Amino acid sequence: MPHSETVEIKGHLLDSGVLSRCFTDVRALGGDFVVDRLDVGKDSGDESYARITVTGDADEHLASILMRLNAYGVNLIHPGEAVTRTVDADGVFPPDFYSTTNLETQVRLGGRWVDVEHPEMDCGLLVTGEGGGLRVRTIAVSDTKVGDRIVCGPQGVRVTQKVAEQPDEDQVFEFMNSDVSSEKPQALLVRQIAQEMRDTKAAGKRILWVAGPAVVHTGAAPAMVALVNAGYVDVLFGGNAIATHDIESSIYGTSLGVDLSKGRGVEHGHEHHIRAINAVRRAGSIADAVKQGVVTSGVMHALVENGKDFVLVGSVRDDGPLPDVYTDVLAGQRAMRAQLEGVGFAIMVATMLHSVATGNLLPASVPLVCVDINPATVVKLADRGSAQARGIVTDIGLFLEQLANELVPDRPKP
Repeated sequence: MPHSETVEIKGHLLDSGVLSRCFTDVRALGGDFVVDRLDVGKDSGDESYARITVTGDADEHLASILMRLNAYGVNLIHPGEAVTRTVDADGVFPPDFYSTTNLETQVRLGGRWVDVEHPEMDCGLLVTGEGGGLRVRTIAVSDTKVGDRIVCGPQGVRVTQKVAEQPDEDQVFEFMNSDVSSEKPQALLVRQIAQEMRDTKAAGKRILWVAGPAVVHTGAAPAMVALVNAGYVDVLFGGNAIATHDIESSIYGTSLGVDLSKGRGVEHGHEHHIRAINAVRRAGSIADAVKQGVVTSGVMHALVENGKDFVLVGSVRDDGPLPDVYTDVLAGQRAMRAQLEGVGFAIMVATMLHSVATGNLLPASVPLVCVDINPATVVKLADRGSAQARGIVTDIGLFLEQLANELVPDRPKP
């Protein structure tokens, strides 16, 4: 016999297309649905409401459908109590574990709703404490230990379909209303981002940057340094490359062997990056290299001098790498998660892989801007689940110069 549950969803269901995606997913998973009630908002600011009966072939089949719908903010009318099971092997969830989204989530335990701490996609829900001290947080599968209590199935879980609010934008032309376009008025976008960063700092929150080596290659490092010194960079995520070429620039005046002041290669320049790495490894760390006067300028120097945090996570392509680089990616993920507390705004520039990785760790409530010369990078971030991502398609060197001019107008120009 078919198994069914009644669910509900409210929000901007029609203009966002979320209701259509819900129906498509139910059918794609082999289920069926009946719309019991649909209240459509009349004005643009009004929310709509839908109540739907979803049917599956068995309890397990229905549960998989309901957990998929949860990602859209679809919740059970009668959620009941959450079911928890105990982990029986390190690094392995129970088979029917609840797979999380990056949306605000609550779990019903002991007759009350408990907020999930640090919402993150593709994790499980770990329950700790007892009685009135119950807490729930996301946990990566690799971090689970025998005896951990993990939420299983869709019962007792409630998700709120709420992402970071987008700033109001006047439409310059109707042709230019796509989320990602190189034809947007860039000066306006930069001013909006600058104001959001000011607002973030005024609210006492941190600004997270994720950056690739093009920051150095394009000659934009001085602009980035000005932003660090002015307090608009609280933590930096990146790979071995951005730190290596930034330090190469400080020691040799080159990036990938190219003289940044003349725009041409120098003799033996191909050796500079590995010699820069070696110099830092001899010093012991990037901070030690700054203290010893080995590194006297650049982004990493500014971060160290201003006491700002950075997390560098490597890849199989890395040379060296620098001693500060996490070569264990799971350890790198944990270090990145540890830096997300208090982050109120994230900006990602010229790095696809680190941008997607960081987007996967952030809750949907954190505003996120991605800047890249390649439109595919900006689109991919949103496609990987970071629905709050806004994109700017432009040269990162020009963007950073404009942003620094907005936020630090009296900075010395190179």
